[in-house]
Amino acid sequence: MAKEQDLGDDFSYMLRMADTDIDGLKPLGTALTAVRGIGDRTASMICGITGFDPGMKAGHLDATQQETLRQAIGDYSQNVEVWMLNRQHDLESGDELHLVGQDLKLTNEDDISRLRSIKCYRGIRHAGGHKVRGQRGRSNGRFGLTLGVQRKK
Repeated sequence: MAKEQDLGDDFSYMLRMADTDIDGLKPLGTALTAVRGIGDRTASMICGITGFDPGMKAGHLDATQQETLRQAIGDYSQNVEVWMLNRQHDLESGDELHLVGQDLKLTNEDDISRLRSIKCYRGIRHAGGHKVRGQRGRSNGRFGLTLGVQRKK
């Protein structure tokens, strides 16, 4: 682990991006994945767009570089191909979006509540807390107290 004297005086231990605290001691490519909606591939694309090294520590970014990074996260949907976005053809607006942070969480909750209200199969599975995408439910993913086989007496 790096000592404090090696990091420098202007080192930021915590950064604030997209309503998320980012650890400044981690490499930038890894630290960006702490934001909801940004994975490994998206983080490497953001580093490529901004020109920052994904291997440098996130705490070494100064204020202008942090603002450039925030701007790149906000404008991500205009700078990449449509297939790299997490919200293609939005139901309400019809736009291609890439949601991050709290916006992604609220939109996901709205989508699930819409499915529940129209009582479609996926909505019923979400409401019951069951598996939604066709996975096996007979023997795997169970919950409750009585699990396993009961013997005859």
